[in-house]
Amino acid sequence: MNTHDVIVIGGGTGGYSTALRAAALGLDVALVERDKVGGTCLHRGCVPSKAMLHAAELVDGIAEARERWGVKASLDGVDWPALVATRDDIVARNHRGVEAHLAHAGVTVLRGSARLTGPRSVRVDGGPALTARRGIVLATGSRPRTLPGLDPDGRRVVTSDDALFAPGLPASVLVLGGGAIGVEYASFHRSMGAEVTLVEAADRIVPLEDADVSRHLTRGLRKRGVDVRAGARLLDAEILGDGVRARVRTARGETVAVHAERLLVAVGRVPVTDGLDLGAAGLGTDGRGHVVPADWDRLETAVPGVHVVGDLLPPPSPGLAHASFAEGLLVAETLAGVPSAPVDYAAVPRVTYSAPGTAAVGLSEAEARARGHEPAVNVMPLTAVAKGMVHGQGGMVKVVAEAGGGRVLGVHLVGPHVSEMIAESQLIVGWDAEPADVARHVHAHPTLSEAVGEAFLTLAGRGLHQQ
Repeated sequence: MNTHDVIVIGGGTGGYSTALRAAALGLDVALVERDKVGGTCLHRGCVPSKAMLHAAELVDGIAEARERWGVKASLDGVDWPALVATRDDIVARNHRGVEAHLAHAGVTVLRGSARLTGPRSVRVDGGPALTARRGIVLATGSRPRTLPGLDPDGRRVVTSDDALFAPGLPASVLVLGGGAIGVEYASFHRSMGAEVTLVEAADRIVPLEDADVSRHLTRGLRKRGVDVRAGARLLDAEILGDGVRARVRTARGETVAVHAERLLVAVGRVPVTDGLDLGAAGLGTDGRGHVVPADWDRLETAVPGVHVVGDLLPPPSPGLAHASFAEGLLVAETLAGVPSAPVDYAAVPRVTYSAPGTAAVGLSEAEARARGHEPAVNVMPLTAVAKGMVHGQGGMVKVVAEAGGGRVLGVHLVGPHVSEMIAESQLIVGWDAEPADVARHVHAHPTLSEAVGEAFLTLAGRGLHQQ
């Protein structure tokens, strides 16, 4: 009973997708999870944070209705317990759904911490020793990176894992880290009325995205009242009875004091391998704690039959839930002996769910040039189309393509609802389409996605509204 075809350690998005697909292919699968299946994304990250950001969007909509459209609307306040209850209900229903899927698929779910005892064997604390016939999948995820001297207490100093579960809504927040997570939390708290300071050590926020994305996003956040400080560093912070007092070195070399009710540390995540005993299977980690595949086409380590998915992987895996779904499918099919295409990381979309939002797929302009391309680039403002004027939030569509009508290398969006607009562009990049291919297809008018069509029309030499 303790021998299975596949043993998956970790029940987050990468782990449970591996288990579900492997079981669907007829394999006997055991999934070991020490907390709740669904992982960080379902319980502390993607799902609850996007639920809260939807609430923030509704709050922003009331202000827009009053200030821009003449709708005599007002916000009496936010019933925090009611908001939290709705968020938690969404998470709980998703959690029950994942558990039901695993049960229906016949996956054996074991609760507890797992450690490797060999390349094909696992011991579950307080439970059985397990043996895998075909392989073991490592999917133990990641946790927030913390800073020395800033130990999270869940109240004054919080990480992205516990920010949504801190008591009440703060009047002011200092967010450390201007990546996607930090920007989302800065946006949420600003919508809820907090004074927000966003500090990023790099010379621009969302530094992994195209420079024009950073510029438009910075402009949009500042327009909303967020104090964006790129090229800045935290010097020190003192925890007080009513909040946190920090000193920040700005890009100009000045030292400014920032007092906030809450300090949110969003400076990245680190892989979780604590207690996994990788050495027992002949494995180790790189300098940043990742488990590196020897074969990226199979996501298999140097130990045959041991595979890795999710946040344990180093770049080019982006550490995103939807990427880990694809990785789980690949590994499950590999272990089942079913042909499976490697994950095309260049075609994995990246989204920041702030206001304004960002979405991108493929190469930035700088990355294209660094790889030897002389790209043809077109930037189409969202306000150049009627629906963009209706929303009135600015934004853009930027297309990076090979010169001379060659394939599209990257698409970058900033503005409202861009998370729902990026799917078209991931197909364009993933299928190596050229601007002329896209320009043949008609986009509905008036829509925001019409700006995507117009951007490609211009690059294909058939510009209509863009000169």
